Amino acid sequence: MMRTRWIPGPAADTEGPVLVSVTEFTGDAFRDVPAIYRAGQELSRAWPRLDGAVGMWLWARPLGRASGSVSVWEDEAALRRFVSWAPHVAIVRRFRDRGRVRATTWHADRFAGDEAWREAVRFLEDRTAPAPT
Repeated sequence: MMRTRWIPGPAADTEGPVLVSVTEFTGDAFRDVPAIYRAGQELSRAWPRLDGAVGMWLWARPLGRASGSVSVWEDEAALRRFVSWAPHVAIVRRFRDRGRVRATTWHADRFAGDEAWREAVRFLEDRTAPAPT
């Protein structure tokens, strides 16, 4: 699995509780993989300006047609703002019929990068983990 460097957000110095979100999009066709990954990169460029964003990694498994993010937020409200943000909504609509999504979230008392990444990888490697309904 490949991943980007850590991309800090405006709340990078948060010392209290955080919400970690992991998303995985698996495309139905290899031809869509580059466009899907580029869409994620487009969103990541705005990351340093997203209110409540602690930071994030993008990740990809190109041969598995999968990519996504591990994002860290100050709280659920910040994540909800991102999910409903117009550029994110446009990308979701563009690709929603071209694959499937799995996602999970969890709370942590504080952000610990290595720990969050390990937990995210456990989820991503567990093919039995259900997608939320």
